[in-house]
Amino acid sequence: MTDAGVEIPFNFEVYDSLGKKQVAFINGKERLNINEVYIEGDSVFIKTPLYDAEIRALLQRDGLTGRWVKRLPDTLQRMVLSATPHTAWRFTEKPARADQELRGKWSVMMMKPGNGDTTFSVGEFTQNGNSISGTFLTNYGDYRFLSGEMNKNNIFLSGFDGSGATLFTGTVQNGLISNGKLYSGPSYQADWSAKRDADAMLADAFSLTVLKKGYTTVDFQFPDLQGDNISPADDRYKGKVIIIQFLGSWCPNCMDETAYLSPLYDNYEEKGLAVIGLAYERYADREKAGKAVANLKKRFNVRYPILLTGCTNKTEEVLKSIPALANFSAFPTTILIDKRGTVRSIHTGFSGPATGQAYLDYKKEFEGKINALLAE
Repeated sequence: MTDAGVEIPFNFEVYDSLGKKQVAFINGKERLNINEVYIEGDSVFIKTPLYDAEIRALLQRDGLTGRWVKRLPDTLQRMVLSATPHTAWRFTEKPARADQELRGKWSVMMMKPGNGDTTFSVGEFTQNGNSISGTFLTNYGDYRFLSGEMNKNNIFLSGFDGSGATLFTGTVQNGLISNGKLYSGPSYQADWSAKRDADAMLADAFSLTVLKKGYTTVDFQFPDLQGDNISPADDRYKGKVIIIQFLGSWCPNCMDETAYLSPLYDNYEEKGLAVIGLAYERYADREKAGKAVANLKKRFNVRYPILLTGCTNKTEEVLKSIPALANFSAFPTTILIDKRGTVRSIHTGFSGPATGQAYLDYKKEFEGKINALLAE
């Protein structure tokens, strides 16, 4: 529940695995499995592995009551939480029959709270009767897996990935969505609207981030988790195609990209591909950052090095640490460097598996670029 009293529902399942309680957060076809579940007396603790967040709840006869808590560098975020067992539905047990069609692609305008500025995004949705799912794609990432219902002509879509809870509501009528509201985390609220648009398209993600004039590559030297300094100029990277990944363990889109890059590296390593991750954590403290990155590497079985930049996720710190960049606008951002050490492309953001065809299109294009560079 938000600070304003708006409920953001989601589903989860508790199950046993090797005699230990585990939890799966369910968002449409996605299941996020959490194995850090602890029961102490009548208290339950569900710790999400990557976002320094947890559910703390009291186990009662009719369910759970408690809070979701997320640690930030200078504060704690909290949201009141309650859970009722044996509840399959998300919003309404018996919603009214849907009389509008959400399925398809939409041009979406998000209004920034406070100043009235708008940003463009693309909505992609599926529908089966009352059941709806999909996501919103932006130039910097997507809102991941959202699921919910169409109740007559009213939209209700929500998602929870451990990092935070998100809710979209709106009214569909004759190819338009009006009265749109976005709620995210304890206090964020924004308005949105949309129109059906089969040709809706974002800006080219390979055009948004560029190098400064006169630069042809990026250079840096940062330590890995063992304290060894690593640079793309090291002998081990000579003659290889290199992916530079800008990421943070706090970033859900970065986790989607890491889940993609880790097996990609495994498949292409022997062909001459290298990957170097650059971690920009919420904490500049190397010990805290190192623990977060180690946890990330373990969860996604990452074999390539992820370096501790010692910088936080502020844009100005990224630009100071990588002077060749003319701009930086989003995590993740990915740089492709050819065998001669020249930057060939920079991709801003990441369209994850929740985006469906956009994700498949990205993989095809990105891997096409890698194969072309390996063949040079």
